[in-house]
Amino acid sequence: MKIILIVCLGAATASIGAGLWGLSAATAATVSISALKDNTIYSESGSVSNGAGDNIFAGKTVAGNERRALFFFPVSANLPSCVKVTAVTLTLHMSRTASGPKTVTLHKVLTDWGEGTSDATAQEGAGAAATTGDATWTFTFYNTSSWGSAGGDFVATASASQSVDAIGSYAWSGQQMIADVQAWADGPTTNFGWILIGDETVSGTAKRFDSRTNPTEADRPVLQIDYIDCTPTEPDTWGNIKSLYR
Repeated sequence: MKIILIVCLGAATASIGAGLWGLSAATAATVSISALKDNTIYSESGSVSNGAGDNIFAGKTVAGNERRALFFFPVSANLPSCVKVTAVTLTLHMSRTASGPKTVTLHKVLTDWGEGTSDATAQEGAGAAATTGDATWTFTFYNTSSWGSAGGDFVATASASQSVDAIGSYAWSGQQMIADVQAWADGPTTNFGWILIGDETVSGTAKRFDSRTNPTEADRPVLQIDYIDCTPTEPDTWGNIKSLYR
């Protein structure tokens, strides 16, 4: 019995060692991702968009019309197959405003949407005629698929908020953003990005941000993700390495 017990303990020790070896192989890393698509939707029309514009907007115009900006970042394509997300920061550059500090919130989008070739002129605040595949206030993809609710399908509770005042760069971060990105890393088909919503309680609060196609590359949207790579580098005896990091 003693001999058998020693053999069993040795096997168990080998299993534990393999599991711990995989744990020690985890490494911390940071990646910065550019938006793959973005767009602005305009409340006054279901046929106005700005898919290829230099700017995106959030808030309410002097005329009382809402603007909301959509972003999509290819999260899973830029991360290992097994990660634990530890921090997330979205940085946007605000380039035009007519108001003082306003709270701008970020919400997880629940439906896929598109970026077409619409390209607004001048300051771009009025948008342009939507083209095939553009997201608009009523359409997810102009003009074949619609939002469940006009203005976008998104989680009502904000993933993050930030006070935006004078021209400059601003960052959104927080625990819910970490949860959003972790969910997208684990399930890429659930990633429809975020929608940026400004102060829509009063008129004259709209803020203009620079888009992914803005001529100034340094001012384009950037998503920074800090994570731990838990991809096993050798077979895990338990077949359960991922759960060790969650």
